[in-house]
Amino acid sequence: MRKYFVAGALLAVTLTAASAAGDPVATRKAIMQSVAANAGLAGAMMKGDVAYSPAAGKAAIASMNAAANAFGAFYPDGTQNAAGSSASPKIWEDSAGFEAALAKFAAATGAAAQASGKDGPADVEAFKAAMGPVMGSCKACHEAYRVQK
Repeated sequence: MRKYFVAGALLAVTLTAASAAGDPVATRKAIMQSVAANAGLAGAMMKGDVAYSPAAGKAAIASMNAAANAFGAFYPDGTQNAAGSSASPKIWEDSAGFEAALAKFAAATGAAAQASGKDGPADVEAFKAAMGPVMGSCKACHEAYRVQK
């Protein structure tokens, strides 16, 4: 049952992202919602609040890797002051730093994807080892490039 819930949640986020096409702010928000959902699942599995599943671990890693390699394109000039956005103006003021943070996120998720293999990390300890740097990258980027509300 839980597998179907996770799959349904991921599908809903994907459909939301697809419907946001053409609007870079809506698209980046949808992608970040996907990242948040997968980070929530990952964190719950890492804490033991949700039973670890290699397939769910692999899915969370794969989704975050896809987001890491896509969402940087949705911060064009002119979207700095978009209503409802929590993107910091620092993204545009320090574009080289933001690009470096995106590259770090992509590298961390790429390494996690490599480590997860065909079937996903074998156990929760392997999952923690793969996801630790990913979660750290998320936190660092949010601290530097997100308006705290």
